Formats: sequence, C-alpha cells, structure tokens
Amino acid sequence: MNKMIKYLALPCLMLLTSIIPAAAQCAMCRATVENNVSNGEIGIGAGLNFGILYLFVMPYILISVVGYFWYKRSKANAKAEANKRHVAF
Repeated sequence: MNKMIKYLALPCLMLLTSIIPAAAQCAMCRATVENNVSNGEIGIGAGLNFGILYLFVMPYILISVVGYFWYKRSKANAKAEANKRHVAF
C-alpha cells in the first residue's frame, strides 16, 4: 500500500498544480481565434480544432492499447494455467 501511494503522489501533485494555468488558456485561445477569423484568417482556427481532436483521441487510443495487451496476457496466463491443470491430472 505504501508503495502505491509513493508512485501516485508525484503524478497527483503534478496534475493538481497544472489545472489552474490550463483553465486560464481557454479565454486566450478564443480571443485569438475570434480576432483572426474577423480578419479573414482561418488557419489558426483549423489548427486549434485539429489540436483539440488530437487531445481528445489520444487517451482512448492509449486505453485501447493497454486493454489489448492486458487481454492478450490474461489469455496466455489462462492457457498456461489450463495446461498446468491438465498435466496435474
């Protein structure tokens, strides 16, 4: 239990300290995009939309990859356990 707290303390601390500056950026991005769109430039808005989609998809891809490898490993462990039981009888 103590080891788990040790490994989770630093990521939790980093997450808590990064929330406040991240929330302040939303108004700045919106103002920049509105200013550029009113001047006829849409490149920054398109880049911002791509960045939002990129950040939206990455956690799902990461969870899918971890889940796939977890599934493969559990299948291999179950097969090895079944083989052990079969040899024992």
